[in-house]
Amino acid sequence: MNEHIFEKLEYNKLKDKVKECCVSSLGRDLIDKLEPTGNIKTVQNRLNETTEARALLDYSGAVQLNGIVNIKEIITKVKKDMILDPEQLINVAAFLRGCGKIKTYMKDKEFYAPTLYSYSFNLEDLNYLEEEIELSIKNNRLSDDATTELKKIRRHIAQLESKIDEELNKFLKNPNNSNFIQDFFVTRRQGRLTVPIKSSYKNMVAGIVIESSGKTAFVEPNSVSKYTQKYTQLKIDESEEEYKILSNLTSHVYDNLYTFERNIEVMSHYDMVFAKGKYSKAIGGIAPKLNNYGYTKIVNGRHPLLEGNVVPLNVVIGDKYRSLVITGPNAGGKTIVLKTIGLLTLSMQSGFHIAVDDDTDMSVFDRVFADIGDDQSLENSLSTFSAHVKNLSYILRQTNKSTLLLFDEIGSGTEPNEGAALAIAILEEVYSKGAITVATTHYNEIKNFSSSHPDFENAAMRFNKDTLEPMYRMIIGKSGDSNALWISKKMGIYDDVLRKAEKYMKDKTYNLKIIDNGRKRIKKVKVIDEVKYNYETGDKVFINEINDSAIVYKEKDEYNNVVVFCNNEFKTYNVKQLKLQYARKELYPEDYDLNTLFSSYMERKVEKDIKRGSKKMLKRIHKYGYEKTINNKKH
Repeated sequence: MNEHIFEKLEYNKLKDKVKECCVSSLGRDLIDKLEPTGNIKTVQNRLNETTEARALLDYSGAVQLNGIVNIKEIITKVKKDMILDPEQLINVAAFLRGCGKIKTYMKDKEFYAPTLYSYSFNLEDLNYLEEEIELSIKNNRLSDDATTELKKIRRHIAQLESKIDEELNKFLKNPNNSNFIQDFFVTRRQGRLTVPIKSSYKNMVAGIVIESSGKTAFVEPNSVSKYTQKYTQLKIDESEEEYKILSNLTSHVYDNLYTFERNIEVMSHYDMVFAKGKYSKAIGGIAPKLNNYGYTKIVNGRHPLLEGNVVPLNVVIGDKYRSLVITGPNAGGKTIVLKTIGLLTLSMQSGFHIAVDDDTDMSVFDRVFADIGDDQSLENSLSTFSAHVKNLSYILRQTNKSTLLLFDEIGSGTEPNEGAALAIAILEEVYSKGAITVATTHYNEIKNFSSSHPDFENAAMRFNKDTLEPMYRMIIGKSGDSNALWISKKMGIYDDVLRKAEKYMKDKTYNLKIIDNGRKRIKKVKVIDEVKYNYETGDKVFINEINDSAIVYKEKDEYNNVVVFCNNEFKTYNVKQLKLQYARKELYPEDYDLNTLFSSYMERKVEKDIKRGSKKMLKRIHKYGYEKTINNKKH
């Protein structure tokens, strides 16, 4: 399985929803790396873990995972012989505290979650290190109580700072200094206590200028300087002692690197598994029954990413038939069926519970492929059809007997007769390889093929003919239609027109009588000719003169001339030069847009860009003209 299938079925969006249930980046990182597996034992183990996590959540309501900290980067620094700072050591202690909490929580949970209970034995307590860190560091700073020596040094520093403050306050209160002082407070500059003096008087004050800034000089009075050397030495002693303490604590972490790495692995797994459990509880999910022979029975399945009042899916495949062909109107839910089957399969094979009923039975597949949506690539000059064929070519090479295939409108995007033939050939090929296939289509030829094949079955999406709305429910064993006449009737089309339409669906004999509307007509000399067939727009004909095929664009006129589309050009031929190859009804479904037959891919793209108001395309047309823009896509 690859990123293409994950993108088409929105698998990564599903993982994002599960990641929201994690309490730390440890679990989120694992879910980011998680992919579906085709090993049924691994799938069963993953689902069992999720089931146990769900049972614990249902039993206790919450799991003691709060406070888990990702210390992977900290451990990496220790491996590089770097000394940890107080904040990093506090995170180490927090991680150890989290390990202790989950281990304590799991002590009496063997009955509900035997597998997750067993994982707790891999967590090793380092209580002494946790306590030592917490004793040594308070508020992200080494505590005075970390060592006796540090406490003594800091006591001397405090005493000396008190003396310095006393001397500085005397200086500030001395009336002889009032004219020199810029601001009446003590400030630290470059680690030394100073008084702000007006720059113009700095040479009149007995002391050392530590720093100057505009109109202010920061001066350390001589009365304080006698303490400075001792104070500086004490600060050096303090830094050295702090380094010793941090180094000692870091060495304890280094000595237990294996324990930390193993604890990180266990805690990461706990975070991921309990996130799966929380997700299961949120969607009311279950672990379905599993098999590895292609049988899939989804009972009231809900798409993992759809919210609200979702119509559940019921489908069975892989028992009495191995290929299912779904038909029905556009926007009737056919594509959602494919995506639901696909994403439920990927979800289950990742160990996620799925929102289905208890009777659900899911097959584990080695490979899942989908050809869904528009894969058109302008950068690679691929039309929609070419992109689909490229994807299908890859799928054909990769398919085996443990493959689930999902084809949306297979064979579409090209001349319907050829598209249907290609689709049937592909369906036969993947069937011969043993794959389980679900495909959607509009083509009658594919529906007829599916009806005839003993190991294929048709299905239809239900349509409410009263409200003209899709019902998003699938009926297996029945093929669907586009409901064009029903919709037309509801929209107010005359009954006479609809009756004619029904007649023309069966009989192509049209009313060609010219009406008398009182207009003066110019007599035209007609070529008298017996024509046995009235060519229709969309018919495929053979032209004797050029020994090539073409598509009828404009039906014959009163001179028996027909306009055809051949090799991207419109030409006119007399019906005597034409021979019918395929009638329109044999090539296209009833609701097929015949206009797409007479325009190039670039022309359709230009028209689409114009409709959506593309400024870039309008500039091209203004600069090069409409025809050049269509004929030269490099502009």
